[in-house]
Amino acid sequence: MKNKKQTEDKGNSKQYKKKLVKWFTAGALIVVCLAAIILYNTYTTRYKSNVQEKFTLHITPQTTYASLVDTLDKYLSDIKTFERTFAKENPQQKLQTGRYVFKSGTNNLEITRAIRNGWQTPYRLTLSGNIRGTEKLASILGKRLMTDSLDFITYFNDPETWSKYGLTKETFISLFIPNTYEIYWNSNPEQFTKRMAKEHSKFWNEERSAKAKELGLSKEEVSTLASIVCEESNYGPELPAIAGVYLNRLRRGMKLDADPTVKYALNDPTIKRILFKHLKVDSPYNTYKHPGLPPGPITIPSTRGIDAVLNYERHNYLYFCANANLDGTHKFASTLSEHNRNAKAYQRAISRKK
Repeated sequence: MKNKKQTEDKGNSKQYKKKLVKWFTAGALIVVCLAAIILYNTYTTRYKSNVQEKFTLHITPQTTYASLVDTLDKYLSDIKTFERTFAKENPQQKLQTGRYVFKSGTNNLEITRAIRNGWQTPYRLTLSGNIRGTEKLASILGKRLMTDSLDFITYFNDPETWSKYGLTKETFISLFIPNTYEIYWNSNPEQFTKRMAKEHSKFWNEERSAKAKELGLSKEEVSTLASIVCEESNYGPELPAIAGVYLNRLRRGMKLDADPTVKYALNDPTIKRILFKHLKVDSPYNTYKHPGLPPGPITIPSTRGIDAVLNYERHNYLYFCANANLDGTHKFASTLSEHNRNAKAYQRAISRKK
């Protein structure tokens, strides 16, 4: 009897162990399945391709998480999966200011990390068109970058800023070289100016610096003369000839008699014809009154204008005026009498046109 009972107990024990193994296995499978489902949902949420069409996102200091979601809801195919990813990856809702361009196919994790870490898309900023002074430059930057134009002009007008770059109020504008630059949209005035200083150093390489020295002019003086040359003509091929005229006048100790400097002194670039009354303006920029170059550039000259001065055309001309055929070019002269004839021909052409 005892052996029979022991045998039955052993059989029951084996069956119980088998059941435990089955239960454990089933439980483990359930856990694995649940984990797989969670991982799958997490993966598909984080790596969900949520951008259907390329779009640009701007984040400013005033941007809140709520406003960010409202904006992204216009562009993302599934805003809820983005919100879940953002909550997991960025629980503190950290937003970095900047300009972000998200291409088609970008997933939630990439969007979240870019915003959290400030991985901006560089902005292509183009400076061109003979910009008149730091006020105009600040206005342009205020419209194209995150920082307000008032902050730019305040920084540009600070004497500490001028001295930092070894410049004066009048010559500070020469620090900026027209070109297209890749910069960050949230650059502040100090960061922007520092970048422009680096570009200025690159532009004024050994070759250009040597040519300026050969002319007996500083870089700032070259920019000043170039700003006048650029204002005189929109026809690029004749800029070196115009630069040659002004350099000839400087070397002879003659006044430049440059109309653009009078417009600058009067702060009226819309003036079409300079009259005798205009020449009376009392300003160091009035080159009809004061010999030599004005205190600083009247615009930000183009690189073509700067190179036109450095590679000026060598000739004997001392005068030039608009061509009588009214095509935007100029007639050059070596003597005053010849210049007067050219000027009269131009005036007659203007009168006939009127």
